[in-house]
Parts: sequence; structure tokens; C-alpha cells
Amino acid sequence: MKRKDEAYELSKVQTISSVFLKAYNKSIPSEFPRASVAGLKKFKDLYPTLFRRGNLWSIAEHRKKLIDWLFANHPIS
Repeated sequence: MKRKDEAYELSKVQTISSVFLKAYNKSIPSEFPRASVAGLKKFKDLYPTLFRRGNLWSIAEHRKKLIDWLFANHPIS
């Protein structure tokens, strides 16, 4: 039996927004826009279908969509 990729398994873990925020900001390159509590709330309000499980976030499910949204709404100068 193959070993599961531990990093991938951890990325699928559903967690609260404050834990996601810390993990997200720590894992992105320094030139990417940072997420904030207010930004996460706005993102969640704009995309409620991504949050059918309540206020639970996961790197696997939300990271790419959040990056795209942050770049589109907070362009880097």
C-alpha cells in the first residue's frame, strides 16, 4: 500500500478562519498579497457556495480561489 502524501492530507483539513489565515499567509510567496480577517470575511460573503460546511476553510479547497481573488481585488504595485 502506498503512503499517502502527508502534506496533501494536511491541506484537506477543515479548520477555522484564524488557523487558515495563519497557514495561508505563512505558505505564500512574499510578493503575494496577504490575507486579512476582513479579506477572508469579504471573500466568504462573496462566495457562500464555497462554505457549505459553515465557517470552515481548507488550503486544498480555498487557497487557489483566494489567491486569484486577492490578486484581482488588491493588485500589487
